[in-house]
Amino acid sequence: MATSGGSNVVRNGTHNYRSSLKPDRPLSANSNPKNHVKSKPLSSTGQRRNSTGTIGGSSAASKDDAGVPGRVRVAVRLRPRNAEEMVADADYADCVELQPELKRLKLRKHNWDSETYEFDEVLTEFASQKRVYEVVARPVVESVLDGYNGTIMAYGQTGTGKTYTLGRLGEEDTAARGIMVRAMEDILAVVSLETDSVSVSYLQLYMETIQDLLDPANDNISIVEDPKTGDVSLPGAKLVEIRDQQSFVELLRLGEAHRFAANTKLNTESSRSHAILMVHVKRSVKGRDSGLSNENGNHSHMIKSLKPPVVQKGKLVVVDLAGSERIDKSGSEGHTLEEAKSINLSLSALGKCINALAENSAHVPFRDSKLTRLLRDSFGGTARTSLVITIGPSPRHRGETASTIMFGQRAMKVENMVKLKEEFDYKSLSRTLDIQLDRLSMEHERQQKAFEDEIERLSREAKRQISEAEKQYGDALEKERLKYQKDYLESVKKLEEQMVMMQRKNENSHPTSNGELSAEEAADLKIMLQKETLSRKAAEEEVNSLKIQFTELKKSEASGKLEILKLHKKLEDEAREKEKLQGEIAILQSQLLQLSIEADESRRQLGRPGSAKDASGPDSLTSQVKQQQPSGNGEKASIAKLFEQVGLQRILSLLEAEDADVRIHAVKVVANLAAEETNQEKIVEAGGLKSLLMLLKSSQDEIIHRVAAGAIANLAMNETNQELIMAQGGISLLSMAASNAEDPQTLRMVAGAIANLCGNDKLQTKLRGEGGIKALLGMIRCRHPDVHAQIARGIANFAKCESRASTQGIKTGRSFLIEDGALPWIVQSANNEASSIRRHIELALCHLAQHEVNAKEMITGGALWELVRISRDCSREDIRTLAHRTLVGSPTFQAEMRRLKIVL
Repeated sequence: MATSGGSNVVRNGTHNYRSSLKPDRPLSANSNPKNHVKSKPLSSTGQRRNSTGTIGGSSAASKDDAGVPGRVRVAVRLRPRNAEEMVADADYADCVELQPELKRLKLRKHNWDSETYEFDEVLTEFASQKRVYEVVARPVVESVLDGYNGTIMAYGQTGTGKTYTLGRLGEEDTAARGIMVRAMEDILAVVSLETDSVSVSYLQLYMETIQDLLDPANDNISIVEDPKTGDVSLPGAKLVEIRDQQSFVELLRLGEAHRFAANTKLNTESSRSHAILMVHVKRSVKGRDSGLSNENGNHSHMIKSLKPPVVQKGKLVVVDLAGSERIDKSGSEGHTLEEAKSINLSLSALGKCINALAENSAHVPFRDSKLTRLLRDSFGGTARTSLVITIGPSPRHRGETASTIMFGQRAMKVENMVKLKEEFDYKSLSRTLDIQLDRLSMEHERQQKAFEDEIERLSREAKRQISEAEKQYGDALEKERLKYQKDYLESVKKLEEQMVMMQRKNENSHPTSNGELSAEEAADLKIMLQKETLSRKAAEEEVNSLKIQFTELKKSEASGKLEILKLHKKLEDEAREKEKLQGEIAILQSQLLQLSIEADESRRQLGRPGSAKDASGPDSLTSQVKQQQPSGNGEKASIAKLFEQVGLQRILSLLEAEDADVRIHAVKVVANLAAEETNQEKIVEAGGLKSLLMLLKSSQDEIIHRVAAGAIANLAMNETNQELIMAQGGISLLSMAASNAEDPQTLRMVAGAIANLCGNDKLQTKLRGEGGIKALLGMIRCRHPDVHAQIARGIANFAKCESRASTQGIKTGRSFLIEDGALPWIVQSANNEASSIRRHIELALCHLAQHEVNAKEMITGGALWELVRISRDCSREDIRTLAHRTLVGSPTFQAEMRRLKIVL
């Protein structure tokens, strides 16, 4: 074995990862065919990888609805000997011998006989966590990123390293990170947080009851199976969106703190429940556009394509099964014995299903256990499944090791039909068409306004030019008339003067008796008259010419008026064109309506019926809001539907309705919307926070107080909203609601809101000054454990922020919690039976004890004994370590422990 182990180290260290992506080869002949269990060759279902080797490449699997076959891949991992086995089994050889280069292992029956088995991967005790992830989990993670469902599961005897393989956080040593942490790192490295989403649920199956590890109060979650597709879902589980790796690690740490564990002879921290991590990945497929184009080049905008974008949905399920155990070896008794029986029954039901699938039985007993119902898609379903079985080397547990190996051999014979999960994103298409429609409408309005302004400008310019021309021609005509009239008068005057002069001259030179003109004078006068006549005719002709010019000016004016008429006609044509565009817009709206109907039809086919009622009028809005009562699994879908149809502003307006029932229903709708992180910013911007605080102040209805406080608690999860709540007097209003309320659920909501505010470093002094701590302590009067859990969480948050401020030198002096009298209740609750209360109180005690100024009061109040107990018996290692470090580092605590002879 030593030689073989040394060879395994070299082979594992130089293993080429790309070989793990090749299709499985058929198993070779076995030296002991009687005991060998052959598995069918795995069909090629692996996904293509890009040239750089990163995950998330394009899918190479068929997208046909029937799916493609894919066998369950099984890897075996050997745990090294522990300290107990090194002593107890020092004289005995290991019961298994690994041959990783041949992907087989030998199970010794005795010194001269053994059985040989082959697996997809054989991992020695020296295999690193990274290598285990590469060969077991990475191909499944790649499939999930390409839109398929995937399952990673660990099976084996208790104490063989299942939780170490899957759930190790690796905070102290990054090389020790398990499959859960590494899988999320790869997923976050590929998805785009702008267009894609990653959300997580973390559950445990304990004593045939499904409990939410992220929300311990939710301890009876039901399983829902789609009768058409067979998909299994847990709609009651809390779903948390992941934005970064640190938040995911915090969720895992929170879930592990709530998971049931016990000390047995086989394992000091034996998991007493099956843990299930569900990661939902939704990715938008790029390169499939749908939009609008200009077909005729004028003003007609028509739809080019109504194909909606495609969204791929993949679900990764990581299952950490509780270890199988024999009662006589584990020493379980009492409640631990009942837990062991439940674990073994569920694992037995899983084994029966695997046997039935491996033998192609007509009936598979999936409904015998909730575990098999949860894993229905993983074995014989549509998911790509990878199983790692963990075994130990001790010959004392050879029977359990053989049972584990046979489970893995049977699982290798199970084939799944891997299917791509795609659906059309109708909402995205509707938003795109709405944007295009709004853009077209605004562009048309701008063009219409510009055209009307141009028509008005041309009309004013034409009128101005006509007026100026009329004035110019009138002035010129008047000047010409006056000029010719003056010339005429002057000519006549000159003629008269000449005639008088000629008469006088004639009278002086040729006087006659009768005074008659001579013939020559008459002739001259006649000539002068003729000239004057000609001059007058010329003046009349000039006047006629001016009249003709005036007439032409009138014609030009008529022509301008005709041009204005033409412009008016063009304006009418544009008006008709506008009506035509409005008709086209109506067509687009009808197409959007048709698209919405098709989307509703698709949802009905998927088992999510929707409604398309009109929500335009106030009465209809009120009726829709009244209909939004909590309805189990369909509550979130109905609230989201109402939000899209009615609009947030109109829902918020009903918070001030005169009808009390309307106000109650409206605040319930707002509270449900506030539970989604994506809606919180919109609610605050629309004035929803101010309306909720006003309801706390003005309403006397305790139901409104309860639901409004719950909505405020949801909004208080955001740091920006916390400052707004404080700035608008939120603590005073919550304190008033806490003092007036008697219903435990109302007190739980108020305490939860204050607890969220307690976690903000910037608000410590103001929160305490406005009575936040006294309000928390005042709610202790209610004996309900859920209320006490929220109070404990708030005290833990406040103590943590206060400890951080003291460390940074921002705060000096005793803790505000001790000054306000919280220490007696903290000490009293430190050993509470409810884990949700005890865990927060233990953390609060550790933070209070970190500062020497609090030590004397804590010793007087009995907190020292609780700190010693926490350092020894706390189920959480991080809190246990913090308590021990605090006690060791405090001179006051050390002196008191020496006096009392307490040894850590």
